Amino acid sequence: MRVKRGEMYAFLGPNGAGKTTTVRVLSTLTGFDEGSVVIDGHNIVEEPREAKAAIGVIQQHISLDKDLTVWENMMSHALYQQMPKEDRRKRIDQLSEYIGLGEYYNYKVDSLSGGWKKRVAIVCALVHSPKLLFLDEPTVGLDIQARRGLWDLLRKLNDDGMTIFLTTHYIEEAESLCNRVSFIEKGKIIAEGTPEELAHRIGAATVEYFGPDHKTQYKYFQTRAEADGFAKTLDETYTVTVRRTNLEDAFVEMTGNKIGDNGFMLGQSGKGGSGMKKMGGM
Repeated sequence: MRVKRGEMYAFLGPNGAGKTTTVRVLSTLTGFDEGSVVIDGHNIVEEPREAKAAIGVIQQHISLDKDLTVWENMMSHALYQQMPKEDRRKRIDQLSEYIGLGEYYNYKVDSLSGGWKKRVAIVCALVHSPKLLFLDEPTVGLDIQARRGLWDLLRKLNDDGMTIFLTTHYIEEAESLCNRVSFIEKGKIIAEGTPEELAHRIGAATVEYFGPDHKTQYKYFQTRAEADGFAKTLDETYTVTVRRTNLEDAFVEMTGNKIGDNGFMLGQSGKGGSGMKKMGGM
């Protein structure tokens, strides 16, 4: 597996597929059995300090001190990173203005909404100017407005050159945000490509039809003309939609996991737990 500089890359899969385990391995929080991991040219076993300096990590459960203010949390992380005194405030102010946190400096973290806590966590993860940002299930537990706000922020960070690696079980999140996507199942990548490439592997056009058996069925075609031709063979007892094939179609077809299987897309937190091996360079 390789993630290119400057891209936004997603691991997409049901709970228990190995998404969280992968992030923990890549970010040096969990060991691995064989193979190698290279971050920004640094092997994480042979050069752990250099590799860690290149990454920022935001885990599923936000690890902020709820008894401290926003400012105190951000300053604590700057101190953890051993940043020079003259650089700390400048960097925190710069990131806070970028994200819109300045007016919340004196708020206790525990008083903030989930979306704003996530923004504080992002500043803490970025305070040392990492080249690569890991986000594990970044929008779990956020409402729709907060999710969209975070999407906009991630796009802005990526547009400014940040490489972003995220795990998610929200299909629309990966499809909307990411340059490339991997489907992971039982600890293994089973497919990888752009959202469009993955969708087109099963067909460019989809016929979605609901009939007398009260089941929605899907049939995929390489051209819209073929899809239209099939749709015309269905009688008036069917409700028929002809549309572009999307990433959700590809995931269901390639993995056999339907919506809701194993907690997929239900907003539950992934547990990880897969035995990861042979992690490639990044």
